[in-house]
Amino acid sequence: MRYGFWMPVFGGWLRNVDDEGMEASWAYTKRLAQRAEQLGYDLSLIAELNLNDIKGVAAPSLDAWSTAAALAAVTERLELMVAVRPTFHNPALLAKQAANIDHIANGRLTLNVVSSWWADEATKYGIHFDQHDDRYARTREWLDVVAGCWAGADEQGQNFSYAGHYYQVENNVLSPKPVRTPRPTLYAGGESETAKNLIASKCDAYLMHGDSPATVGQKIADMRERRERAGLAPGSPAMTFGVAGYAIVRDTAEAAQKEVIRITDVQQSAAGYKNYQQWITGSKLEQKVSLEDYSVSNRGLRSGLVGTPGQVREKIAAFEEAGVDLLLLQMSPQLEEMERFAEQVM
Repeated sequence: MRYGFWMPVFGGWLRNVDDEGMEASWAYTKRLAQRAEQLGYDLSLIAELNLNDIKGVAAPSLDAWSTAAALAAVTERLELMVAVRPTFHNPALLAKQAANIDHIANGRLTLNVVSSWWADEATKYGIHFDQHDDRYARTREWLDVVAGCWAGADEQGQNFSYAGHYYQVENNVLSPKPVRTPRPTLYAGGESETAKNLIASKCDAYLMHGDSPATVGQKIADMRERRERAGLAPGSPAMTFGVAGYAIVRDTAEAAQKEVIRITDVQQSAAGYKNYQQWITGSKLEQKVSLEDYSVSNRGLRSGLVGTPGQVREKIAAFEEAGVDLLLLQMSPQLEEMERFAEQVM
């Protein structure tokens, strides 16, 4: 199992706790990333939103791409998975930008492709917001352009051209190419039929919201079948799978459940609740979400990483048995709880 964590670019993950002791700042982000390397974590996911959907739109949130470039220069081992939304980035320019950051990181940059969901954010930043299936149609072309610019079309790896509905590129020249070969890993998540079919055919790894090992195992089996139907055999190359989880590790199960009660005491008037409702209506989810799911982002509590160290290790073993390669962890406060998780679980 590989262990990753969400970089707290929004200042935390709890919608009912204003101050989680991890400010959205470069100083904290740098400290967290460097300590994570020392503790043995493999990866950090750097989310991309220009507004803060956890603490409310007026709260600070860090820019994903400048943060990733800075982290690339001050870390040595940590994989930097940067979320990128096709709606907000020209694909050829993003391919160039990503390749440059990958050189700073010496091959540690990967992408988490997200097809957007927040209409208000797009409006506030002057970006056209497509409807759900149109967003995925755009993402399909966007992925083709990014991969094409990285690979090139001739023996020198240049002169890639593309003529699509959303994007047109003529004889692109991109140098230097990314360090990672054959390309930086492309992660993506989604629960609609449109999303899953696109990810199966175009991406390298599938990321899932929190769920039980049994449910996650069914999703993995389904994605492998879709990949075969798309003409990609399981071993060429094998798709990898990650799942989100909010971790609470305590000496007793009772203490862990007490913390669950504290963090899920949510009022619907909380600053992030309106944004959360837009996420629900803007996404096509497989399951209904509860107010408890709202309290912690990405349905993290559903993964069940709550309890004593032994109980959490048993749950992780079940995820491994289901086919999960990567756990993407959220904790609060992140630094202190990551220390505990590394010592008592990892």
